[in-house]
Amino acid sequence: MRENWPYVVTFLMAWLSADLFVPLVRSFAYKVGKVDKPGTRKIHTAPIPRMGGIAIAVGFFLSLLGIEYLHPGYFSLLPSEWKGMMLGGALIFVVGLIDDLYDLPAKVKLLGQIAAASVAFWFGVKLSFISNPMGGLFLFPEWLSFVLTVFWLVGITNTINLIDGLDGLAGGVSTIAGITLFMLALERNQGLSALVAIALVGSTMGFLRYNFNPAKIFMGDCGSLFLGFMLGSLSLTGAMKVAATVAVFLPILILGIPIFDTTFAIVRRLLTRKPIFQADKGHLHHRLLNFGLSQRRAVLLIYGFSTFLGGIALYLVKYSQAKVLIMVSLMLMLWGVVDLRSFWPKRSSESR
Repeated sequence: MRENWPYVVTFLMAWLSADLFVPLVRSFAYKVGKVDKPGTRKIHTAPIPRMGGIAIAVGFFLSLLGIEYLHPGYFSLLPSEWKGMMLGGALIFVVGLIDDLYDLPAKVKLLGQIAAASVAFWFGVKLSFISNPMGGLFLFPEWLSFVLTVFWLVGITNTINLIDGLDGLAGGVSTIAGITLFMLALERNQGLSALVAIALVGSTMGFLRYNFNPAKIFMGDCGSLFLGFMLGSLSLTGAMKVAATVAVFLPILILGIPIFDTTFAIVRRLLTRKPIFQADKGHLHHRLLNFGLSQRRAVLLIYGFSTFLGGIALYLVKYSQAKVLIMVSLMLMLWGVVDLRSFWPKRSSESR
């Protein structure tokens, strides 16, 4: 039990710090007028303060600083990739906060995300190889590694941002992904990965108490971008760097709901000849609401999907059975067919 105390302390400090900080953030958001007002694409019916991501980031960083205070030197030998993750996470948080305050143009926000991903890459957070099913590794040249890493980090950052459409949805899915990464890190004896993952879980859970339906505060871009970036970075470091064929599927499974929901949204918009970045009500959570589910039930059902995919990821690490991969592939193909058929352009009677 003694060797587990850093995880317990980190989790509790992150949770309590975020939980105690949320009321301060709510008060600040009301004072500066940063509230999310109801609209045609909005589901809430009253103005709700945003920028709750401040509490998530504060809880996360305070918990890690607390471990260093209680155990001096714990992070003194921190590998460079972890420094890059923290610096990149701080930068992406600032970008999101500025966007919450001043509504940054989309191009500027994207440049900020690329800059944060580049910082992480510079310090060693990178996708440098992929496993060969026939044996061995495919090593990427540095330039391709950079492109793939930035694409992954920016992509995951935005998938979390895009699913932030129901009370508690993005925070809950991120929490489940974080717990899965934590358990995977423990399985691989990656103490630092586990510590960072549990800090993220604790801070997000502290915020969720105020964000679950009916929400008293939204996380805003500073929260969703921060969570997405940290989860994307964690999936490229520590326990995820395993030279096994199954390793290719782990991050995709762990972050399966936001990844596939966003991917199918892009394909759906291309098929219907709509701009890729044009918002619609075709996301999974919108579909569940259209089926008659309440916000709470829709969110809980998606939590269940996320937990299922996380469980499969952990099962793969332990057993690496091809049957599981086949089952998941078929399930995702079915999801894609159902998703795209409902938005496929229908031919009119005149065209027949």
